[in-house]
Amino acid sequence: MRRARPPYRSGVLRSATALLLALAVLPGALLGQDNWRTDFSKATVPLDEIVSGGPPKDGIPAIDDPSFVSVRAADRWLGDREPVLVVEHEGVVKGYPFQILIWHEIVNDEVGGLPLSVTYCPLCNTALVFHRRHEGVVRDFGTTGRLRHSDMVMYDRQTETWWQQATGEGIVGELAGSRLELYPVQTMAWQDFKRVHPDAPILSRETGYDRPYGRNPYTGYDRSRGPMATFFSKRVDDRLPAMERVAAFSVGDAEVAYPFTTLEERRVLNDRVGGDAVVVWWTPGTSSALDAGQIAQGREVGSSAVFRRTVDGRALTFETERGTRFKDRETGSIWDLNGVALDGPLRGQRLEPIAHGEYLWFAWAAFRPETDIRGR
Repeated sequence: MRRARPPYRSGVLRSATALLLALAVLPGALLGQDNWRTDFSKATVPLDEIVSGGPPKDGIPAIDDPSFVSVRAADRWLGDREPVLVVEHEGVVKGYPFQILIWHEIVNDEVGGLPLSVTYCPLCNTALVFHRRHEGVVRDFGTTGRLRHSDMVMYDRQTETWWQQATGEGIVGELAGSRLELYPVQTMAWQDFKRVHPDAPILSRETGYDRPYGRNPYTGYDRSRGPMATFFSKRVDDRLPAMERVAAFSVGDAEVAYPFTTLEERRVLNDRVGGDAVVVWWTPGTSSALDAGQIAQGREVGSSAVFRRTVDGRALTFETERGTRFKDRETGSIWDLNGVALDGPLRGQRLEPIAHGEYLWFAWAAFRPETDIRGR
């Protein structure tokens, strides 16, 4: 069992030495310490925007050979309101608990034969999944230990290009300027996951590392007024509170964000983005992974889902039905959290999911300042 180094805030900022490390900028002596093969002459961003988060290269270890357990087994250590990232491909569903992702940040895996990297940056609350097949090569990703605008900077082990997790953009190295393809996923409370996907495998705590899974090393982080100044030097977009959660995504050139405070009040927002008819819905019952010392005890923040709302050429208009279900006004069909029609004339139909994230506002706005805030 390998003891991995603590993440950015857990022990990193508790001494003057660690603080100096966190303030160190690139390129500098830190580059040589990690024996990088990265081509630092190729960069799409100023190198001095990239700072050390404290841990070295792979100091926060990715999971490269994930193991899984049954829903029944995972139910022994997952609380009902804990957030789980749901990844589905070709009828295969896997669940990735945030209580594990928060300590590892990257899981290199396959779902239904599709190579994917499941990623989570706690400082931005960005749980995003990317295709690992890029330019014909299946890539494996690790953590650089660096941050840009508080967001994790990943690297691929094949070229050691550095990638911005919040955008999937290669920012330093051979593949700088290219992008990873985002894969649509959904965050769901464990109580909902085990009801909707009772036979799905769940990422196991048997990772090969000694970590206190279930504990939150960033206690109270999303109750703070803004990001840690150590890691975030940009001006925060004050159109929303810095730590407001938003369901945010891009369609074509359009970039939009829907505040959770609005979604909680309205539950369903039917909209048009970039010419597409979309629906954003919110469901209660999911706890924050960044609040209480134990993730299971975090305050409720809910979770979101985003879909194209066109079926057979007709745009549907959705409203809440009961519990975690929704109804379209046009046919009266009942739909579940996954965008599947359970009953009514459209039974068996499925809405097309749109890749989105549940970002903290400051993080989304830092990379997409032209964002249109919807629903207010």
